Amino acid sequence: MAIQQKLSLMIPGPTPVPEKVLQALSKHPIGHRSKEFQDLVESTTKNLQWLHQTQNDVLTITGSGTAAMEAGIINALSKGDKVICGENGKFGERWVKVAKEFGLEVIKIDSEWGTPLDPEEFKKVLEEDKQKEIKAVILTHSETSTGVINDLKTISSYIREHNTALSIVDCVTSLGACNVPVDEWELDIVASGSQKGYMIPPGLSFIAMSQKAWEYAEKSNLPKFYLNLKSYKKSLLNNSNPFTPAVNLVFALDEALKMMREEGLDNIFFRHDKHKLAMSNAVKSLNLQLFADEKSLSPSITAIETGDIDAEKFRKTIKNKFDILLAGGQDHLKGKIFRVGHLGYINDRDIVNVISAISYTLLDQKKITAEQAGDALAVASRYLEKS
Repeated sequence: MAIQQKLSLMIPGPTPVPEKVLQALSKHPIGHRSKEFQDLVESTTKNLQWLHQTQNDVLTITGSGTAAMEAGIINALSKGDKVICGENGKFGERWVKVAKEFGLEVIKIDSEWGTPLDPEEFKKVLEEDKQKEIKAVILTHSETSTGVINDLKTISSYIREHNTALSIVDCVTSLGACNVPVDEWELDIVASGSQKGYMIPPGLSFIAMSQKAWEYAEKSNLPKFYLNLKSYKKSLLNNSNPFTPAVNLVFALDEALKMMREEGLDNIFFRHDKHKLAMSNAVKSLNLQLFADEKSLSPSITAIETGDIDAEKFRKTIKNKFDILLAGGQDHLKGKIFRVGHLGYINDRDIVNVISAISYTLLDQKKITAEQAGDALAVASRYLEKS
């Protein structure tokens, strides 16, 4: 079988990597205790704070976004602490498992996959906690297993009203795709990963910590060593890292953050929003259904129901014919949905290409007419033309 040399990643991660970032990645490594690397850490830290819209600490860990989320949990909490976990997809489900693994008492607030978490349920549980026993609320902002974005702004306002609980938020696929003003929303612990909106390969994760989170860290008794964030905070005072970092990924991070600053936050958010709208509205012309609640669509990914079409076979056809990789459904959704990622280094052409590939495949299977295929592109173009 021929090696695919032009595979287009239209999945929620890893995402496509810009040429400039690939070139930075290929530089010769330098010593991670050198002045040159310290200068690099200083630059990337300032730009990470810009991206997070925070004056607080943003730490870089060599590990995936899950490492950052686990670090947030084990550094701020203690065994037996009571926490709320939001669960409306695969990743919310994961945080419930992680919390229980570390001996936390979990109050689960859930909703059906494809629907957003109800902020009022969080408000109710938090208001009923008169003894202030709840120490944290753990949730996923953009749930890419279903294509839903949760109302973090409203939920975080209820957490603040509680006055005791921390917010621990998985922003792995929302940071760099939509507005996450960490300081304005007074978020305490925010985790993200390099292979998403950051436009670099997997291997780095980032965690923003509020002063309140650091106060909790002084009391935490959960075991930690490599993920002990106090070590990272101490090292960051000297623009360093407590362990050997992924030096070349930091080269890539530096370049990617410079590209993001050049584009500007508002333009980044606008681009992701128009791609979401182009994709989700084009789908309606193709006899397909959106899986997620249309009022809560993630800017990072569109989940599409396929009805009587086997979604896995459909994805395979798209990959083999067009060298475009789409994501499949997870768990009970396998074979029932496919997911189109439009996160990170994605442009209008990529959106047109994936809509064309989906349309052609449906047309070839006699599921739609040529007119419907044309309508889908016409609908998408109306959103893509906006600037």
